[in-house]
Amino acid sequence: MELVEPARAQGATDVELHDAVLIAAAFCMYNRYVDGLGTIAPQDPENHTKRAEALARNGYLPIVDAALAHQAAARG
Repeated sequence: MELVEPARAQGATDVELHDAVLIAAAFCMYNRYVDGLGTIAPQDPENHTKRAEALARNGYLPIVDAALAHQAAARG
């Protein structure tokens, strides 16, 4: 409750608090899933900066298109 009261004092509603808890829980699950798959992340912060700039400029659609093309190529 110690985190709820300051949020309420800033005007957060029950729905907004509920959404925040669900989003935090989802990211916790995503992180555990990715860790469980044994994935690695680039250690160079410049990789993250470049990716963020590309996402801001182009959105996610080029990534989806590339993934779909990769899947199609893998199927033959």
